Amino acid sequence: MESGSPISPRLREHLARLFPTFQVTALEPLAPDGGASRGATTKAAGYGLPLRIRMKSASGESRELVWRVASANEFGHDRRADRAANMLLAFDDFRRTPRHIEALDVGTIGGDGELLSVRDGGEFYLITEYAPGAIYADDLRRIARGQVATDLDLARAGALAGFLAELHVPIAEPLRYRRAIRDLVGHGEGIYGIVDGYPVDVPGAPSERLQAIEHGCATWRWQLRGCERRLVRTHGDFHPFNIVFDDGVRFTLLDASRGGCGDPADDVTAMAINYVLFALDAPGAWRRGLGALWRRFWETYADARSDDGLLACTPPFFAWRALVVCNPRFYPDLTYHGRDALLGLAERGLDAHRFDPAWADELFS
Repeated sequence: MESGSPISPRLREHLARLFPTFQVTALEPLAPDGGASRGATTKAAGYGLPLRIRMKSASGESRELVWRVASANEFGHDRRADRAANMLLAFDDFRRTPRHIEALDVGTIGGDGELLSVRDGGEFYLITEYAPGAIYADDLRRIARGQVATDLDLARAGALAGFLAELHVPIAEPLRYRRAIRDLVGHGEGIYGIVDGYPVDVPGAPSERLQAIEHGCATWRWQLRGCERRLVRTHGDFHPFNIVFDDGVRFTLLDASRGGCGDPADDVTAMAINYVLFALDAPGAWRRGLGALWRRFWETYADARSDDGLLACTPPFFAWRALVVCNPRFYPDLTYHGRDALLGLAERGLDAHRFDPAWADELFS
């Protein structure tokens, strides 16, 4: 006879497939701290709600399992992808750690409650639609060569800024803003991770300079930590290689990232820095070309969406994007002059505690 907590019929079916000669006889919730001694060291919370499952075969053989489902919390487990990653990592780590309990299965729960195992899988995959057209980076390369932006080019820059203004709808979830700022600084794709990806002695980016920028950004984390009201819906990686224009100002987005929410400055700087980047090796293209797009982009966004705090919060985001494009891993042909100029612009913002788009014009004066 089964006793204790109820068991899902889908879980029962899955266990029957894994252990066809066994039947479930009892279930028992496992508390985070099941020790006999409770006091100052009692553990009050864990990262899931495990369930002990007792099973017995027709021959009398016993087996005990633990059923685990990750729970959402503010410790880096707020996204479904976080919880999936933790389960997959646990499955891999349990199996290669000596004297560890054996990991038997890992999977996901379908919409109808069915348990879908991925224990025999390897890397995960994603299939998407194809977006016809040309990436926006092609426009910027053309303008760098021709040194003049057309009316369509200006319209496209305005359309991108206008789109962001509409996308950036406020979200009232303070902990998600804290997560976004923490990821900005400490994530593997954030400032710390990008800095760690630099080769030794990159021209224009010696270790001492990178360390100083990193330290400045870490300080900024505490300045932004109380700005939870700034949380909005975001794209998360809004740059010219993730935007495909089909015709006129009609475009399709690729590769939304980082949980879909954060500070508006994330998306704004991800795009804006590229107007400077593409002009650095073609300075003659700034005044009437890429500089005109830079100005149109910032002005259109400011006109379309009221955000008095944008420029005050921009410096660490611009620094992050500068560190990305200055990393030879991503742009190996960037010159010393270009790298020095972009990092200098980032440093200026960090030191001034505010970013001024007019500073970019000074790079080409």
